[in-house]
Amino acid sequence: MALTRDFRETVMARAETDDAFRVGLLTEAAECILGGEVDVAKTLLRDYVNATLGFQELGRIMDKKPESLMRMLSAKGNPRADNLARLLTALREHEGVEWTVRAA
Repeated sequence: MALTRDFRETVMARAETDDAFRVGLLTEAAECILGGEVDVAKTLLRDYVNATLGFQELGRIMDKKPESLMRMLSAKGNPRADNLARLLTALREHEGVEWTVRAA
């Protein structure tokens, strides 16, 4: 099911004004990766990138083509673990957050 433009605009508007929302998108994406829900994580990461720095800037930061990053986070994308790790690191640093992983 395709997302409506209104939903994307809502996510972008909220991300512009709500720091906790942006951090929540990133944190949930990381938790999804650790939990094996990579498709959900890719969607959250794509939403975060579109709502914040954009793929052009992310490509500059990561020294990768923006098209490669878009493809990696697409529904059919199959990112390698090292690329996901680099992406999460770049986005975490951009947002200025630290994560701690603990066993439950």
